[in-house]
Amino acid sequence: MTGLALRDLTIGYRGRRGRTVASDLCATAETGRLTSLIGPNGAGKSTLLRTVCGLQPPLSGTAALADGTEVSSLPAATLARRIAVVTTDAVDPGRLTAYDVAALGRTPYLSPTGRMSASDRARTGDALDAVRASHLADRPFHDLSDGERQRVLAARALAQEPELLVLDEPTSHLDAPSRVEFLDLLAALAREQSIAVLMSSHELELVMRLSDEVWLLRGDGDMDTGSPAELARDGSVSAAFDRGRLRFDADQFAFVIDDRRPHAQ
Repeated sequence: MTGLALRDLTIGYRGRRGRTVASDLCATAETGRLTSLIGPNGAGKSTLLRTVCGLQPPLSGTAALADGTEVSSLPAATLARRIAVVTTDAVDPGRLTAYDVAALGRTPYLSPTGRMSASDRARTGDALDAVRASHLADRPFHDLSDGERQRVLAARALAQEPELLVLDEPTSHLDAPSRVEFLDLLAALAREQSIAVLMSSHELELVMRLSDEVWLLRGDGDMDTGSPAELARDGSVSAAFDRGRLRFDADQFAFVIDDRRPHAQ
């Protein structure tokens, strides 16, 4: 089932200094699958994510959820229940525990009193279980490692019971083993929670190995989509990322140094 569908979507900025970043984008992010958004710096990845999250209106076209509802038409309260977002912004929750932070995901469902029901507490516990972070529940959030914090923030997002989970550069502050572990976790969550997961990433080699689908936003405003193998073998990845002697090898899913090529100028 399609969790998110882009139909002739044009993204960018309005106003006197407005500009189009990318146009006529058509793509789908399927439920139960990890879709990764990659592309050169400045291609518009963050702009695209803000648009599909409803944080920025499209210039034209639509970004629609599974039932055909356009994201831009949803009121904030409904949006918070259907789409969860994890950004790279630093989180300072003061003295809150990991459980308290995860429980913030239940905010769109709370009554005016703000009190958590037994159902809310159960959903929070389930979310921590899903990201393999139940053992962190009682620890102060500020004492956690970067990798542990990312798991708890993912739990907060899952506690919202979204149908679409969007993450902007979720591994940017993690060490190498934690990056692999977290991306593998996201792929598992997509399947186990039956949600569509869309993330942007600069971790090209990991993305190509662990993603189900890839959206490659090119610097010219167009986007190529397909499985990692398809985009590697048709030359799309190389066209976007090869520099000088650095070449993306479609068989190894890794960058290699090609001695036959000249150095970058």
